[in-house]
Amino acid sequence: MDDDDVIRQLIAVNLTLEGFQVDTASDGQDCLDRVLDVMPDVITLDVMMPRLDGWMTATRLRSGEGTGHIKVVLITARAQEDDKRRGLGIGVDAYLTKPFDPAELIQVVRELALTARSGRNGS
Repeated sequence: MDDDDVIRQLIAVNLTLEGFQVDTASDGQDCLDRVLDVMPDVITLDVMMPRLDGWMTATRLRSGEGTGHIKVVLITARAQEDDKRRGLGIGVDAYLTKPFDPAELIQVVRELALTARSGRNGS
């Protein structure tokens, strides 16, 4: 198990313990292949992933039919201001740097999920 697997499991466990239903994908392409079946409120992405990185995955989610509304959180070791600006330019909803505080992740995901749900319900 590599660091990416450990971090993916850490994120999944923390969010599951907070009552979120969590589905995981092994990389960006896996995420895109499954997103329309799962239709999540929020997607967390690492920037550095095999096959399709987080930048391109977020870009495709934003421009995809049926996925542009999904909230996206980038979680990455890339903490440079240029990286943050790039993420915001793509339209990600939040940018967390590693090592991240699990409580902060939970709070960000909770707020984005509430926003997503209220937007769907027309509130």
